[in-house]
Parts: sequence; C-alpha cells; structure tokens
Amino acid sequence: MEDSLNKNNATAEANNPAHYSTLIVGIVIGLIGIFLRFTGSWPLISIVSNVLWVLGAVICLRAVVKILK
Repeated sequence: MEDSLNKNNATAEANNPAHYSTLIVGIVIGLIGIFLRFTGSWPLISIVSNVLWVLGAVICLRAVVKILK
C-alpha cells in the first residue's frame, strides 16, 4: 500500500505544470539563440547566441531531470 502511495506522489510531482513551463521557457530561449546565429556574422551576436543556446539547453536539461526524479 505504501509503495502505491509513493508512486502516486511521484506521478503527481512529474505531472506538475511548473516543470513543463520551465521546459517551454528553456526551449524558447534556445530557439532565440539559434535564430540569432543566422541573423548576422558580428562577433558579439555570435557570442550572445551561443550563450542563449547553452542557457536554453541547460534549463531544458534541468527540467527533464526534475521530471524524471
């Protein structure tokens, strides 16, 4: 009985909308970074786009790890 209760709590925690909202924010930030890569060839835009892309990837990975826990 206790195992079933823990599984239900884990499922409810995995289905928390906050995780998926964080995932969407990470995807949007990453897509902005990818879009900026193709807008120009200035060094500053390239650096900013790479930082945004990595930031978006890290946010998404953290959200996925929280969902899987």
